[in-house]
Amino acid sequence: MTGQRQPRIEAVGAYAPRFRVSAEAFEEAWGQFHAPGVTEKAVPDADEDALTMAYEAAARALDAADRDGDEVAFLAFASTTPPLAEEDLTARLGGMVGVPADATRHVFTGSTRAGTRALDAALSAGPWSSEPSGEDASPDASGESVGLVVAADCPRGDPDSDEDHAAGAGAAAFVLSESGDAAVRRRAEYAEEFPGTRFRRAGSETVEGLGATGYERQAFTDTLAGAVEQLDVDGSEIDAAAVQTPNGKMPYRAAGALGVDSEAIQRCATVHELGDTGAASVPLGLARALADGEAGDASKRSSGEERSDDPRDDGGEARVLAASFGSGAGADALLVETGASGDDGDGVAASLALDDGEQVTYAEYLRKRGELTSGPPEGGGAYVSVPSWKRTLDQRHRLVAGKCPECGGLNFPPEGACNDCKTLVDEYDEVKLTGEGTVEAATVISQGGAPPEFAEQQAQSGDFGVAVVALDGPDGGSASVPAQVVAADPADVAIGDRVGTTMRRIYTQEGVTRYGFKVRPQGTT
Repeated sequence: MTGQRQPRIEAVGAYAPRFRVSAEAFEEAWGQFHAPGVTEKAVPDADEDALTMAYEAAARALDAADRDGDEVAFLAFASTTPPLAEEDLTARLGGMVGVPADATRHVFTGSTRAGTRALDAALSAGPWSSEPSGEDASPDASGESVGLVVAADCPRGDPDSDEDHAAGAGAAAFVLSESGDAAVRRRAEYAEEFPGTRFRRAGSETVEGLGATGYERQAFTDTLAGAVEQLDVDGSEIDAAAVQTPNGKMPYRAAGALGVDSEAIQRCATVHELGDTGAASVPLGLARALADGEAGDASKRSSGEERSDDPRDDGGEARVLAASFGSGAGADALLVETGASGDDGDGVAASLALDDGEQVTYAEYLRKRGELTSGPPEGGGAYVSVPSWKRTLDQRHRLVAGKCPECGGLNFPPEGACNDCKTLVDEYDEVKLTGEGTVEAATVISQGGAPPEFAEQQAQSGDFGVAVVALDGPDGGSASVPAQVVAADPADVAIGDRVGTTMRRIYTQEGVTRYGFKVRPQGTT
């Protein structure tokens, strides 16, 4: 199923948390490991969740495409683990990346198919109007707006379950436009009743299974095959296959039914180093395949001829199969071909941050998940009402500073007297800081030294750094701001270091999580 006109994939972004826990760490703790084919898996830090990972992937995809958030006319967010069961999180995600208020938005959840469901919806919705989405929109020189599809997930199960042993974390994002290089040529879906293969009860944070291995394998294989068969494509022509990966063994068991070889699946699999990434599983595989140029003439590959780094050099277009599975059971299948923009195209732009970072022990893994902590303290701490927090979102999410009309100095937040000339300013000119800056001062908040609102974060992640950073203005100058430091040993942060901003959880009060920017050393994820 494809429309006569539909957008194509212009750029991809991907992100995985830097922490990893190994299969050996689980074996030492439990005497066994129930996730075949998984060597290690990604572990979110205490201040990360599906929304912050979605921001990471979305920001990378937009940056790779050289697009701004105000060019986005369609935003879709997919996750089986949204930080809130009821709230439209595209409002927050859109605010973080600067999507116009009148852009179309959709949330997909409740199934590990959610990522491909979101991509399918975007393909059906676009291409988007050549007119700006609103007063704040500024499409590119061609007058083209874009779609942004983001899938992020961090499933979890009971500590001794197969599901938890496999559960990882990650996010992928796609920028879609009429000028993209990768086209979805065919789409299909299939559903058949297979209750109980994987489920999460209402009010629970953990996924479960019944342990009926043969039944689960049949549901997985039959449903995926039902979708892929409708594409009517020769498996020998598939260069890479992004298949749902509840563990590192299941997709390879289904290879025969899907008509592809195991090598095609392995070529873009992320499960072996990230674990089961739920709704982000197939999007991550697809992003890796497109970013790596996993393509070329399948006949050359099978004959042993050397593959070119550029798939189009091998003759013909690259072909990637994306096949997702969701319990219940349903499946999506998409056939993606690169080279749609012609010989003058630059391929699919990409920015992926999936490399391993720091290994953690099993005890540290449990601590970061909050399994070993007592929760936030009762009372105390700095109380900031939600309306007050909302008034600061331009600064916390979008780094909006003020330019003094008298001296041109940058002020953050843009209120009161100018920090440079001391003039009391009624209204500053808005300026968006670049998100890069230089550390002016730094300290470490050790155990027991955190304010009450950060006590739970410290209990889960340990000592953390705080710095005063001079964030660069777009045309020179800087504004000094305080921020927590992430993705680094806090003791290693020094005056003069260059840092960049990212989005993380700040703290939760009254059940509402406050998100805002933190900083990390440049070159880290």
